[in-house]
Amino acid sequence: MEKILIIGANGKTGRLLAEQLSAHPYYLPVAMIRDRSQQSFFEQMGVKTVIGDLEKDFSDAFEGIDKVIFAAGSGSKTGKEKTKLVDALGAIKSIDLALNHQVKKYVMLSSRGAENAEKADESMQHYLLAKKEADEYLKSSGLPYAIVRPGKLTNGPYTGKIKAAPIFNEKGEISRADVAAVLVHMLDPSLEGLQVFEILGGKVDIPEAIHLFLKSGQPVV
Repeated sequence: MEKILIIGANGKTGRLLAEQLSAHPYYLPVAMIRDRSQQSFFEQMGVKTVIGDLEKDFSDAFEGIDKVIFAAGSGSKTGKEKTKLVDALGAIKSIDLALNHQVKKYVMLSSRGAENAEKADESMQHYLLAKKEADEYLKSSGLPYAIVRPGKLTNGPYTGKIKAAPIFNEKGEISRADVAAVLVHMLDPSLEGLQVFEILGGKVDIPEAIHLFLKSGQPVV
């Protein structure tokens, strides 16, 4: 089984990732958390934890890791300095560590709007610029990667269905449970094609939607 490091494991999407990966036949999740008070949730699922803070040295978290899912985020309402530390510099440090430990694949949870962050509203721009900086660094790193950019996140139920496109010209939302399932699916080493895309809630099963998008590069709705 492959060990999957979840960075940002104690967030809402991170916890769903831990649940889904713990039930997966081929993956063994390792939840990176900032302090021991967050351990109990993961221990109840039998998920191993490792202490790591994106603003400090977290190199120990990468020992024995095969693949990484980066699901951390300071949030769009966080101050510019904190956003830069977590969403840009923290992500970049994790990419460097992934390279040093020869990680097989790095899956990034990004955000819609990151592609054109410079054009974003002022309230969101610092957040999206940080996401874009991390995305671009990952693209140039040489690591096998996937960058997933979901629409507005909800706490709705898992549907297993999405739509995917390079960039959507419409508003939309998607449940965190479906986002987590897409991130897990992107760990698959057999996937080929440009693995940078946006996702929204849709009507096509996740594996089929991703397969069709990666094959054609065209929107799957």
